[in-house]
Amino acid sequence: MQTSLPGLDRETLKKILGLIRAAVPVGFDHHKRQQDRSLMPDPARLDGVEKSIVREQFEAGCKQIGTLGGGNHFIEMQQGDDGHVWLMIHSGSRNIGLKVAEHYNRLAVSLNERWRSEVPKKWELAFLPLETQEAQEYLAEMSWCVDFALASRKLMMERVKAAVQEVVGAVEFPQFINIAHNYAAMEEHFGKEVLIHRKGATRAFAGEFGIIPGSQGSRSFIVIGKGNRESYCSCSHGAGRKMGRGQAQRELNLQAEVERLDALGVVHGIRNQKDLDEAPGSYKDIETVMENQSDLVDIAVSLLPLAVIKG
Repeated sequence: MQTSLPGLDRETLKKILGLIRAAVPVGFDHHKRQQDRSLMPDPARLDGVEKSIVREQFEAGCKQIGTLGGGNHFIEMQQGDDGHVWLMIHSGSRNIGLKVAEHYNRLAVSLNERWRSEVPKKWELAFLPLETQEAQEYLAEMSWCVDFALASRKLMMERVKAAVQEVVGAVEFPQFINIAHNYAAMEEHFGKEVLIHRKGATRAFAGEFGIIPGSQGSRSFIVIGKGNRESYCSCSHGAGRKMGRGQAQRELNLQAEVERLDALGVVHGIRNQKDLDEAPGSYKDIETVMENQSDLVDIAVSLLPLAVIKG
């Protein structure tokens, strides 16, 4: 989300982060009380699903909406080369999405064994044929989870906006951009209706705005898709890791990573060895990544990190 702010100093950023941390649970934490149920996607749209995981988990989901999660999920304040401060949030469908994924994956594994599928189980590519009831129910629940993830990000963004306004006063928020990854959708490509699964990728249809984060120590980008048919109109969803989490914690130098962020003036949360799984050194060079996909997107705004909260 773009703001009307031209910049923020370090002390102001710290005050804003303090308010955000008080309003947005991170990691495994959820809200202690259920949030406004009207913010949740309507579970009635899943009434045709015989065993709906969403309906089973709905009450718990009311405490998960508006929470950040862990791993590479983040809330970041950034300085854009368009002269504006931007707010960026990366978060997903939380535990309710995990429960849906686990249920249907177990179901697919069980059915593949019954059908004597030729796909080896160790590949972890169990499938549900689209014409089956199980597949249609999964797609319906997955679609609900995608909408839940967006509703959750919107609630977090409202609380981030409130924190900014409490510290600096009147601020306008003229532009909101949303893009999702790790979902499947029916689309037409090369004259056929196909199911596209984007995991380490996001949509980049011609003229469509997208978001490509780097790391908390490098630039991120607002992009405009070129609609490249050869990539199924997709681009990367971030810099991508060059180290696994455990490898980063073992091999990266804590002092060097902290000094790297401090030199950039980033207000960050790297304090000890376990935080190194999200250190800049664990990610690929975003500049190279962007060069390699110049045929997929154009850069609209370049964003430098100012302050970050990691799950």
